[in-house]
Amino acid sequence: MAAAAPNPADTPRQAVARAYIDALVSHDASAVPFAPDATRVEAGLKTGYSGPQLIQELNHGIQYSVIQDIRDLRMTECGDVVTARYLLDSGVAGVRLMTVDITETFVIPDGTIHTINATIDPVV
Repeated sequence: MAAAAPNPADTPRQAVARAYIDALVSHDASAVPFAPDATRVEAGLKTGYSGPQLIQELNHGIQYSVIQDIRDLRMTECGDVVTARYLLDSGVAGVRLMTVDITETFVIPDGTIHTINATIDPVV
């Protein structure tokens, strides 16, 4: 499994977003700084309700267990907002089944993630 390796060129906010993206693959959210009341919305549905719940999901959520690789990560930043776009490969037993194009927008006003808004598009 690959991860979003630390990048010395990252701004502090980009490093926070990268820690979250790394946790998607590593299933170790210990380095992800969430605000206590952090939320996550995916495709218009609220999937994260608090920092502790998001940490629990990253560490143990079945939905993340199929993630095999994250690649082609690109990030931009404007004020408190970091937008990350990347390809995510998922599968089972080492066999890739699907690749999706992810765009996640992080609001990071104080060094902690307050909100994440994610869109997922299939790659054809």
